[in-house]
Amino acid sequence: MNINLIALLKQKVSAIVLEGETEYLSEKSQALSSFFPILLAIFKSKPELIGNLQSQLNPRLSDVFSTNPGLKEEFLEQVSGTVPTGAIESTLNHSIAPTLNFLETEAGSSEPSAIVHLIETHWPAVSSALPHWAPVLLSALGVGLASGHSLHQAPETHVVVEEKKKPSFLLPLIGFIILAALLALMFRACSDKKETESASGVPAQTATSEPAKLQLSTGSTGDLTTCQLYSGNASYIDILQKEIKQIFNHNIGCGVESNPSYHTEFIDQNAIPSVLKLVKGVPNASIIWMGDQLSIQTANPTDAEQLATKIKPLVKNMTVMTQATTAASTPIDNNMAISEGNTNAEKALAAINPEQVRALDIATALNLQIINFDTASANIPDANKSILDQAAALIKRASQVHLTVKGHTDAVGDAAANKALSQKRAQAVVDYLVQQGVDPAQLQAVGYGSEQPVADNATPEGQFKNRRIEFEVLNTETGTVREVDEEGVKQQ
Repeated sequence: MNINLIALLKQKVSAIVLEGETEYLSEKSQALSSFFPILLAIFKSKPELIGNLQSQLNPRLSDVFSTNPGLKEEFLEQVSGTVPTGAIESTLNHSIAPTLNFLETEAGSSEPSAIVHLIETHWPAVSSALPHWAPVLLSALGVGLASGHSLHQAPETHVVVEEKKKPSFLLPLIGFIILAALLALMFRACSDKKETESASGVPAQTATSEPAKLQLSTGSTGDLTTCQLYSGNASYIDILQKEIKQIFNHNIGCGVESNPSYHTEFIDQNAIPSVLKLVKGVPNASIIWMGDQLSIQTANPTDAEQLATKIKPLVKNMTVMTQATTAASTPIDNNMAISEGNTNAEKALAAINPEQVRALDIATALNLQIINFDTASANIPDANKSILDQAAALIKRASQVHLTVKGHTDAVGDAAANKALSQKRAQAVVDYLVQQGVDPAQLQAVGYGSEQPVADNATPEGQFKNRRIEFEVLNTETGTVREVDEEGVKQQ
């Protein structure tokens, strides 16, 4: 074959890993160039590692160096230069999964044996790309550079014979042993250095970015109803989306906001799939995974406590808060929540490309706002009119966008009156959008009153959350109804 695996890895995988990166691009690219041939050399010698990494959602550098953890720090020192090792390690962590995907594609199979055969076929190009310091590092891992053999597998008698036949080989051998010993001492000296990203799973994060966030809710049957994902790592978003779709048997997954302002990793990220499997089946549950806090709310407080008990051992670096914990904290500032929600809605609408308007994007953005009608009133607050103006301008450009505006109330007062009021409020939103030029055929209003609460009506905070306007997307081609709220995408 005339392809160059290392050149293709630099071309394809590096582009994926570095997408959206703004800092230390040159240094990160060089670190990847050094890492690719080393990783392939390890794979060739240790096929079992390939299967181990393939089974993980988020394989990490520490998994590659699991047989000798001290070598990871020395390796990072070699490839980082003046760049913080945490930044380089994060980049290399993100490169492992796409590297495996690339190798599987080139090998035509995910079987480790097929991948090893591919590497051995292109071994001259791989070995020539190894950094000059790599042989010592690889030997410390028990990886040899001769095709098909690892260092610890080489027969001792062969070395003795070579020494007898060629005494001149003894000097380089002694030099190699001395160099390995010095390297071992360096590893030991570095072992006390605190890692920027600890092995416990706490990612390195910059002070100027926002924590990655996952918001997810289930319905009355424990199935996925809403999901929203915020992350600076597009590759990981794709991986997690696949997991969520599989776990919940849900073909839509999460609404996504991916930009460099969010961290590229979650704390205890590897535990996310396990946690979601626990959440599945719990009725009316809601989780928010952000920073070092995981909040859990359920319609039944007992469910929240039981869920927290199961989750806490999985997320050792996070604080797990249940509904009871949240209730004991400072009451929700409604005005602050309204202001924040409306600001987020404006930003989300502004980020939509007018030439590529999708109904799901508009609905997701609109549901970030809070339309706080006055008591017994259907008059739209002035604070929301500018948001609806933005949405109308986009909807007019996309005739394929069809939205249902859903009105909801709390459970205070007469149920029939509440339902009528919710219909009037939903219709008021529709009428306003039509006044701004939206085709009436693209909109419909439905009032549900207090029939579909999202929080406990026994508390003022719950009542506030239940008084809401939601937007539902209808795909007129498939008849599939998609509903979105401030936490993301719903499917019914």
